[in-house]
Amino acid sequence: MAKVELVMPKLGESIMEATILGWKKNVGDRVEQDETILDIATDKVDSEVPSPVSGIITEILFNENDVVPIGSVIAYISTEANAEVEPSPSTHLPPVATPKAESNGMHEKKVETVAVATPVLVENKPLTTPHGDRFYSPLVKTIAKQEGVSTVELEAIAGSGSGGRVTKADILGFVEHKKEIKPIANSAPKEDIVLPLPKTAAAPPTYAISDNVEIIEMDRMRRLIADHMIMSKRVAPHVTSFVEADVTNLVNWRNRVKGDFQSKYGENITFTPIFIEAICHALREFPMVNSSVNESKIIVKKDLNIGLATALPSGHLIVPVIKNADRMNLVGLSQAVNDLATRARTQKLKPDDTQGGTFTLTNVGGFGNMMGTPIINQPQVAILATGTIKKRPHVMETEFGDVIAIRQIMYLSMSYDHRIVDGAMGGVFLRRVADLLEQFDINRTV
Repeated sequence: MAKVELVMPKLGESIMEATILGWKKNVGDRVEQDETILDIATDKVDSEVPSPVSGIITEILFNENDVVPIGSVIAYISTEANAEVEPSPSTHLPPVATPKAESNGMHEKKVETVAVATPVLVENKPLTTPHGDRFYSPLVKTIAKQEGVSTVELEAIAGSGSGGRVTKADILGFVEHKKEIKPIANSAPKEDIVLPLPKTAAAPPTYAISDNVEIIEMDRMRRLIADHMIMSKRVAPHVTSFVEADVTNLVNWRNRVKGDFQSKYGENITFTPIFIEAICHALREFPMVNSSVNESKIIVKKDLNIGLATALPSGHLIVPVIKNADRMNLVGLSQAVNDLATRARTQKLKPDDTQGGTFTLTNVGGFGNMMGTPIINQPQVAILATGTIKKRPHVMETEFGDVIAIRQIMYLSMSYDHRIVDGAMGGVFLRRVADLLEQFDINRTV
């Protein structure tokens, strides 16, 4: 019998695990090549896993909601019509390599062996509880190894993830707290040292619930967003600056050319690609705003990959990325913006579409808001919010004196990481973006 392994696919450079959302097929079902077998999710996007061959599913190794490392075998497919199926185990363990039988001159069945991943060790102990019933993701184990977190310490962390699983935010909070108390611990006798858990690992407070309430369990994506936002506020000291911009010329130009632009390029031109164009121009002048922090090192990014915070129909938020946005003209940016926005709302994004962002743009004006104080999308150091464009009375200086005129006004706000971007740099950068929008050439051709 020819068995084919179905493995958890690689979903991006920084993604080490994925969660099984649901199986589309059961053991014994026949599948065709490229037919979807299951849906999976990472901390970025949801994806479908197609069958690599046509055949019958003989074994499923993981259940729904299981978190599976990339590259793990998750099911077996037989390419023979009379395949024997095996019941799915209630508790899933990694498949063990089957040794080759010695040749005895008889015809042997060909059995493909599966290599078992070696567990990451800390202090020569596997990162599991004494009973081996607690799962740690490869990312958590790697951080534990790099930061010298012992098995005992890891077991003591109260995970905030599903089923008490230790998340990246949990272990990073533990490491940070451990570093803070190290000088105190070193000054005390070893036998008197008690290592307190970080605040992030503490049990959440309980609340008295009255009768007149509705209790809604957070779904997986909302929990991931919550963890990411808490981690960002904890890691980066946020500062937010605001500026006002007179974008009358930009609005008048867009109103004048949008019909021709649609006819010529088949794309609807919005304000977003124009904002991105201005941001890229400013980032070239202020490269430190296009960076990230790695301990005491500043990583300045040469590529300008602009993330677009996009609201989904479910109310959740996702940030697809336009790679090398500075190399695109206005037509290319319009195509990229429209394509990513459409695929985000129809859940057709690929994992790589949300990877590698270096700066994020969020349009709070799309909801009628004047301005906002956005949270930085880690590991970036800045995020810019554009408010709604509205007609307002505005004082203008003319050769005949000051006058009050009706102008198209918008507010820009930018939150930035004060470890890297000081108030002067953040303020000047934001003002530069506003100036570029105000100075938009109304005679520009499409």
